[in-house]
Amino acid sequence: MSDSLDIQVDDGLMELTLRRPAARNAIDGDTAVLMSSTLRQASLDSDIRAVLFTGEGRDFCTGADMASAGEQAATLTPLDYRWATLTFYELTRSLWEIEKPVVTAVNGTVAGLGWSLALLGDLVVADRTARWSHVFTRRGMVPHAGDTYYLPRILPMHQLMELALLSDTITSERLAAIGAINRLVDGDDVLPQARELARRLADGPTRTLGLTKQLYRNSLHRDIEAVFEAERNATALISTTHDRVEGVKSLIERRSPDFTGN
Repeated sequence: MSDSLDIQVDDGLMELTLRRPAARNAIDGDTAVLMSSTLRQASLDSDIRAVLFTGEGRDFCTGADMASAGEQAATLTPLDYRWATLTFYELTRSLWEIEKPVVTAVNGTVAGLGWSLALLGDLVVADRTARWSHVFTRRGMVPHAGDTYYLPRILPMHQLMELALLSDTITSERLAAIGAINRLVDGDDVLPQARELARRLADGPTRTLGLTKQLYRNSLHRDIEAVFEAERNATALISTTHDRVEGVKSLIERRSPDFTGN
């Protein structure tokens, strides 16, 4: 655990909580690196079976912490900016690639980088009154940190263009209407409902869930032959796992399966 990121693991469920309420949960470089490495490690750790990500206090995440750069930002060169954005790109990529199911619990304000962190959850639970602002163009910036790769794969293009070009603030209800949110709930119910979903995933067939999400995500940039081959390989890989055998056995015996994540 650090001052900026709380990490808790309970019976296979890892909860990550941004803890920078004074900065409205904007993420600085050190926090981005810590979160990236934590997610990469969780992907390889068989004891971690699902991830829940949220923000402490009244905000989910208001993007990268521009204020922490202070006056130094004025002296950065174009090459400096290329390296600076790489840190946050690695963060969003770690969320995209982790082979464990991820639930995001979205409270309060979401801005900039926060969009990717919220919508890259496999399941998204959001406060119906949470306020979302894409914000980049409002600050004279172009979207970055992988935003232009992920969001067109999540949101309809014309809706995305309106959100990105006008930078109007919207509520979760607008995003739910276009299918970007799984559970739209009252504020006090966000974390309990997100935990309930995350627990169901943590108790499931972890390797099967991980391969399933990767098959779908990788299909977005592969041709049909590569997708079919990936399916065949995944089917073969999963065929002798404990959970695959248990799933079939429980069906035959007409009982609920007892998955172990192996």
